[in-house]
Amino acid sequence: MQTGMQDGVQATIGPRLFGPGLLLGAGLGAFLDGIVLHQLLRWHHLLSAVPGVSLRANLIADGVFHAGAWLAVLAGVLWLWHRSPRADATGSWTALVAAMIAGWGLFNVVEGLLDHYILKLHHVRPGPNQAIYDMAFLICGALLAIGGLAWYRRTTSAARRSSSPETVPRSGHH
Repeated sequence: MQTGMQDGVQATIGPRLFGPGLLLGAGLGAFLDGIVLHQLLRWHHLLSAVPGVSLRANLIADGVFHAGAWLAVLAGVLWLWHRSPRADATGSWTALVAAMIAGWGLFNVVEGLLDHYILKLHHVRPGPNQAIYDMAFLICGALLAIGGLAWYRRTTSAARRSSSPETVPRSGHH
């Protein structure tokens, strides 16, 4: 086993995967939002709360939204590919998934605050309980972001500890 090379790779898991993971998580979160809320459930479109905007204009705006999500995922994949010459490093894919979950949550929080409250472009589900849906969307996003960031930090800390020269297995603790 090439421990010197493996140790160097493990020490760089965090910095190499965090940015691409956030970008992939945001793009995939945007896709899920658009597919489930805009298309399958038909609860809203991107501009559905803007008076006088036609369905055609909303569908075009939704298409631009999906194109942006696609570009974010593409850029994240290319960035990841560029930064991951040794994708087999211990914990690297766990760290990536954790960062993607954090990115998804951050997308929901930013999109929810911006589109639902600041710009008032739409609500998660317009109607008598729209504030509850909007708040639940923000809470879920915050939980995803916090959980993903915590998981990411735990994974990268464990990888750094396991690559540390002081880490020696104790008897009975392999």
